[in-house]
Amino acid sequence: MDDSDLRYETSTRISAEQFVDLLERSGLADRRPVGSPDTIAAMLKHANLLCTAWDGERLVGVARSLTDFSFCCYLSDLAVDVAWQHRGVGRELIRLTQDRLGPNAKIILLAAPAARDYYPKLGFTQHPSAWVLGKREDDA
Repeated sequence: MDDSDLRYETSTRISAEQFVDLLERSGLADRRPVGSPDTIAAMLKHANLLCTAWDGERLVGVARSLTDFSFCCYLSDLAVDVAWQHRGVGRELIRLTQDRLGPNAKIILLAAPAARDYYPKLGFTQHPSAWVLGKREDDA
């Protein structure tokens, strides 16, 4: 595994199978609906900014975002194969994401508990008032 073989893409689509495989190799599978192929496919279909890292033909990193490209960008998934972690892959995927945005756009994310100490090292600041509304409950 040589870093010189690593390449980054900003226009390559990925399959649901590739995404799930990477989520499993990154440690994020427990926090994503990998058992729901339709949901995974929709997550990829509706993301409008996807930056990827490749070791040959193997997907080793992904930054999946939803954005208006001007004001805000929600970085929904930052997944890096554990074999490639601590080698700057996540940092580069975030840099590529930021490069695709307008000069005033902010990147917003919710950190996995294990990654809470990672983002401040990249210049992210913690926001004190993030809110989450869970899935809709049926009235019946």
